[in-house]
Amino acid sequence: MQIIVFEWPAWAGSFGHQSVWMRTTLLAGDCSLRYETTIPSLGLLGDFIGLISRAFLQCYLIRFRWTSTTVLVGSAFVQEMGACIICGTSVDGRICGSHEEDVVFDFRGNSPDQLESNRFYHGEVDGYADFGVFVDLSSNVTGLLHRSELDRRLESLEWEPGDNVFIQVTNVRDNGNIDLAWSIRQSAREFRGELVQEDGTTRVPDSDDDDSDSESETDADTSSSANTGSTADSAVESDQESESSQTTTSESASQPDPDSAGEAQHRSKSHGDAAQSDTDSIADTESDGITSGSPAESNDEDSSEQDDATATDDGSVDSGTTVPASDASSTDDGDDVVDTDESEGDFEFGSESASDTDRVPVASLDDRVGDTVRVEGEIASARQTGGPTVFELRDESGVVDCAAFVEPGVRAYPDIDAGDTVFLEGEVELRREELQIEADELEVLDGTAAEAVTQRLTDAMTDRARPSDVTPVGGDETVESLPESLLDAAETIRRAIFQDRPIVVRHPASADGYVAGAAIERAVLPLVREEHSESDAEYHYFTRRPIEESVYDMDDATNDTSRMLQNRDRHDENLPLFLLIGTGSTTESADGLALLDIYDAERVVVDASVADPEVAETVNVLVSPDLADTDGTLSNGALATNLASTVNSEVSGDIEHLPAVSYWESPPEAYTTLAADAGYDSGRIAELREAIALEAYHQSYQDKRELIADLLFDDDGDLARHVAEQFREKLDREIDTAVKNLQSVEVDGIEASVLDTDAFTHRFDFPPKTLLLDELHRSNRDTHSVTLGVGTDELYLRSTADLNIRDVAEAAGEQVPDADLEVADIRAGRIEFLAGEREAAENAVIDVTADLFWLTTGSPVVQCVPERARARRSWLLYGMKPLRRRQDEPYDDRPWAIR
Repeated sequence: MQIIVFEWPAWAGSFGHQSVWMRTTLLAGDCSLRYETTIPSLGLLGDFIGLISRAFLQCYLIRFRWTSTTVLVGSAFVQEMGACIICGTSVDGRICGSHEEDVVFDFRGNSPDQLESNRFYHGEVDGYADFGVFVDLSSNVTGLLHRSELDRRLESLEWEPGDNVFIQVTNVRDNGNIDLAWSIRQSAREFRGELVQEDGTTRVPDSDDDDSDSESETDADTSSSANTGSTADSAVESDQESESSQTTTSESASQPDPDSAGEAQHRSKSHGDAAQSDTDSIADTESDGITSGSPAESNDEDSSEQDDATATDDGSVDSGTTVPASDASSTDDGDDVVDTDESEGDFEFGSESASDTDRVPVASLDDRVGDTVRVEGEIASARQTGGPTVFELRDESGVVDCAAFVEPGVRAYPDIDAGDTVFLEGEVELRREELQIEADELEVLDGTAAEAVTQRLTDAMTDRARPSDVTPVGGDETVESLPESLLDAAETIRRAIFQDRPIVVRHPASADGYVAGAAIERAVLPLVREEHSESDAEYHYFTRRPIEESVYDMDDATNDTSRMLQNRDRHDENLPLFLLIGTGSTTESADGLALLDIYDAERVVVDASVADPEVAETVNVLVSPDLADTDGTLSNGALATNLASTVNSEVSGDIEHLPAVSYWESPPEAYTTLAADAGYDSGRIAELREAIALEAYHQSYQDKRELIADLLFDDDGDLARHVAEQFREKLDREIDTAVKNLQSVEVDGIEASVLDTDAFTHRFDFPPKTLLLDELHRSNRDTHSVTLGVGTDELYLRSTADLNIRDVAEAAGEQVPDADLEVADIRAGRIEFLAGEREAAENAVIDVTADLFWLTTGSPVVQCVPERARARRSWLLYGMKPLRRRQDEPYDDRPWAIR
């Protein structure tokens, strides 16, 4: 067979006014002749090709393809312009700047200067030092991953010399030293593509670069090389194989139903090596199906070859070949073969007639490597790599990656995306020690078939995710009254783990908040490790993000939403579950929760102190003793510990001392007993509480995972004692200053302590205002029932009576409407106002607090004057304002005025 191959640059269309380099290769028999020339213009390029084509039409098969080499244009060498393998943007090379960090590079250079900063590379661990890890990027290039760049301790790193890892090059210094950074992605599947960097260029890996080629493919290559004996012969054989594929396509296209033929070609099987093959080779195959020699002369000549290619010795049809409709009626042994064009509209995917292959659970694929199987499930994610499109399919038994290939970087089955219920048939393969199905057919299910799959998934997930019951830690009766909501919350958390969704925990940056977050963390991380084999899975699938206050506002929600969408778009990450502990349960958080709701991000709120009924309608699960109308006092740490024990009962023994740590004073006896049984006496519990409070203040937006874990679980007492000493020293100094500057105010027999927080606290030093005022109030409450901290435009209220801070703000706002008083944080007792009305706002709050104190405490005065008490309640309910009296004026039943 004689073949002429024309090659020219893929970007030739954009340089039509310049000279265009072209290479012509003649393959005839055992010889290979190559002619390279420069055509004066793109227009003459077409004339030149046409002239040669007509001259050799009767003797040669004419083939055309784009080249992927450095070519001569005019008088300068110009790098081929290609398309980004992810977004398709025209670029110099194979990846655009915005997606450069989404692929991993296989470095083939021999000099550090050839590396590109901020790129992720394959590496091999060379060895350890006290200050980091040495990683080989190639045989002659080694970089240092300093311990400060790790997201864990160097001693806890599980890498061994020789391990293949993924790292990021952050800097190449003038002396050749290479600075490396930790990559949270330590699996090739977590990147969106893979490229080879060699000789200053980047390219898609070809079959020679794939270390995981099957043995049969290797044998086939060896056999081909042995038969030809030369490079030219290999090229001839390769082109002949492509010619056979081209002829098949031509014959299929000539059938009466071109749509069916096209669909059959789209569904033809593409093996793993094709997915990673060189772009030129793939382009050859594609162009062969479009441009050919004389169809009239080639059909008869190649029909026998096609029959040989599609039939095996036993008469079966090769599943990887497209069979022309005219030849699909019978096989060598006379067995009938179903005509795809006629029968395709008669069956429904998912029905018994859809395939002769029984549905196979994903969990059983380990024993089916090499077999063609049929699976049904839900698409968990779809990501585009530099080669195939990879769909992550989940059924009731597990998850598996399924590869579908059209051409490098091109999305296969673009209409199928995450959330679709599908039917898939393909061959099970083992690539890079991970199971993968290479898809032959992939269709969206509908109707009863889809409902059946959805029901199987729902039932299986519920059975796996929902705990059987709640066992309260310490037998807390308040917790026992919340079984359903706790079970719902635990099921939602476990479901997120099993569905590969990250969990983001939001909690206040306080001792109580950190204890609550640490309890959930202690329960979830073992489940994440069981579900994911990656060494960094626990950092990828679980995150704590403390917030400075106990309101989940728009600032927090915007931060979370931005991260969520970025991870979804850049890394194909599923939307996370947001678990809000001690925050998000009041209407002050409504706007932030609504933003998450717009993107259908799941939300679970757990709050032991206060909750509004309206919030229950805007979140997926709300756990609140307040709404359950239960007696007893729970801290957020105690409630979260009970939830953690429900999520993972195996950690109950590790966390049973946490509830006692979360109470600042008078923890329930049941919790102190549990802590004592675990080896934590009252002194050590106090040290833990104070140490956590101090660490919560510093770097309040960081989770400090390892430090908090050391304090709460792995400390023999020295660490907590050391930090607690700093806590007490700083707090005592601040209290001494505050006590000297407290003002005492008496209103209606109520003593109030007032502190100017702007003038007599250190604004940027420990302790925070909330903690300082709590401590002041505890120390002075025997003589002063109310403690008030007043700043420029805010005040904090503490009272021995259970006052409703919203009632205080509303009533005070009626007295001084120009102050614009409003509740900023109901848990912290914080009210905001306009700075210009500071004095009026302070006086109004003190007056209202005294009036409310009478009603709440049921003082003897109120009991003796029931009419007056009823009047005060009317004022609260209907906006009535009592007439003020002097301190020496006797009580009477004067009428009340309405404002």
